[in-house]
Amino acid sequence: NKISKYAKKILMVIFDAATIFLSYFLALWIRFDCRVNDIPKAYFKPFIEFIFIYIAITIYIYSIYHLYRSLWKYVSHTELFVIIQAVAISFIIHCAAITVMFRKMPLTYYFLGVAFQFFFIFGSRSFYRIIWLSQMYFLKINHSNRVMMIGAGEAGRSVIKDINGFNDLKESVMCIIDDDPDKWGNFVAGIEVSGGRDKIVQAAEKYKIRKIYLAIPTLSAADKKEILEYCEQTNCEVKILPDFSKLLDANQIGISDFKDVSVRDLLGREEVKVNLQEIYGYLSGKTILVTGGGGSIGSELCREIAANNPKRLVIFDIYENNAYAIQQELKEKYGDKLNLEVIIGSVRDRKKVFDLFERFKPNLVYHAAAHKHVPLMEDSPCETIKNNVAGTYICGFAAMLYNVEKFVLISTDKAVNPTNIMGASKRMCEMVVQTFAHKLADGTAINIPYPVVNEGIRRELSDEDKERIGRCKTEFVAVRFGNVLGSNGSVVPLFKKQIANGGPVTVTHPDIIRYFMTIPEAVSLVLQAGYYANGGEIFVLDMGEPVKIDDMARNLIRLSGHKPDEDIKVVYTGLRKGEKLYEELLMGEEGLTQTPNKLIFIGKSIKLDEAKFFSKVSEIMGYAYANDKNIRDRVGELVKTYKREELS
Repeated sequence: NKISKYAKKILMVIFDAATIFLSYFLALWIRFDCRVNDIPKAYFKPFIEFIFIYIAITIYIYSIYHLYRSLWKYVSHTELFVIIQAVAISFIIHCAAITVMFRKMPLTYYFLGVAFQFFFIFGSRSFYRIIWLSQMYFLKINHSNRVMMIGAGEAGRSVIKDINGFNDLKESVMCIIDDDPDKWGNFVAGIEVSGGRDKIVQAAEKYKIRKIYLAIPTLSAADKKEILEYCEQTNCEVKILPDFSKLLDANQIGISDFKDVSVRDLLGREEVKVNLQEIYGYLSGKTILVTGGGGSIGSELCREIAANNPKRLVIFDIYENNAYAIQQELKEKYGDKLNLEVIIGSVRDRKKVFDLFERFKPNLVYHAAAHKHVPLMEDSPCETIKNNVAGTYICGFAAMLYNVEKFVLISTDKAVNPTNIMGASKRMCEMVVQTFAHKLADGTAINIPYPVVNEGIRRELSDEDKERIGRCKTEFVAVRFGNVLGSNGSVVPLFKKQIANGGPVTVTHPDIIRYFMTIPEAVSLVLQAGYYANGGEIFVLDMGEPVKIDDMARNLIRLSGHKPDEDIKVVYTGLRKGEKLYEELLMGEEGLTQTPNKLIFIGKSIKLDEAKFFSKVSEIMGYAYANDKNIRDRVGELVKTYKREELS
């Protein structure tokens, strides 16, 4: 390696010596009409006698400027500036020395000579880079991933520059797609803009594309979905700029900023926006309790609340690992600025809950604590009722005793015409908070039975409790939404893990559909509902069109660069216990009323015999604590829309 390195330097010195000689010889030759015989001896002799001295001086100057130690395959404006300095100094020495030592030469000799000298030295170095780049280009074309860039704007150009700057031969941009007709047929960084989005499939086939970068951070949700649908037909791996890229300097975007396509990108609707100012205004300066505060929705609620100057934030959760994680995150971010309390306990523990409300006297309660996994709850129906129904009843009752301003229940679309015990339990929870609201509104809340925590054990309200409930103004509300992307138990992380492991990807049924929303949307809805609440409402989000789970799985496989059923198998496992093909957000008789946020609606509450309802709820909670094997039948007597389906 050392011999090879020194040999290259010697060859460069010899080449420079020859070009220096040639430069000034050409200057004389051109000066005298390109005829060697016409060059006067008076000029040719001093040229010959001085040129070898000048070559030695110039080579020395070049070495001082490290022109024989530079990596010329990376030549740039920096090297150009160094060459200009070295040539200029050598030129000044040449002019002075030959004039003083020998004679004054023709002006064209001086200026043509230095021009040729500069041309040869810089041209040779640049030619070396051109040859190297050409080799790299053809190697990349033949041995690297062929890439399509969607977007010929500043972001796309920045990414192309970033890809071209990598020398590990992994990727090479072959074509660009852009919807601007004025750019079609033109070139960006030497790469042709092949057409609009309708040319994606054709261009992918023509250039044998293996990977696609979607580099348009300002795309609407509908446009993004349409472009991704074209990309799905190519079976190429697709990467996309996340939303935060809108805030970046487009010239600074690189390949490291891209992410895998998510189901959120495939939903095809804009994210639900809420009036944050009005929401945060009513959070500030208040004591706020979040039950289940360590879960997916609960922890995001805690983050939003903590950011808006609450008087105190109380997190209540049974799972200590989740509670610890959100506690440490908020402590690290806010330190002593946030008055934070984290309490471990169960919403099923009546005494613990009442002590919690007595100690902190919350103004707002967000009740997110619940069992939610459908198949697991089918195997433990009594635990479902204890945690979901009894937990909601206990927390709601405590809210009345301690005059909480607003109590917001987190519900689910599975509560509508439920086919599983989890959905039926959440429907019972909705009925509980709605009935609490009705009883408060008509002044008969003192007739609400005390929470049952053991079968056969009842307790009457004390006169003090009746007086406190009589003064209560709590506004109860429920919030209902579909599947939350990225939440614990969501199907999407499972699909991605299965794809990463090479499959198979498991889908319960080819026709199963679900509504989806993001965690920020879910939390926005919860906060907005709390602000809008007057008591007794069920708020529902317009979640757009439902998504077919089989399509979602296959799209994720395609956009990961694989072919469904060829590279990665899709296996149908059959509907699980209690699972149905589609979820509904509203029962038919509930109806819809629009709120100021046009994507949030209020479902009309259903009339029921409240005295019988509370009697039945208390009875069912008692049966649950007794671990009654017939608990599903008991629930079915109260939730008339509960349709148990025997699934294999």
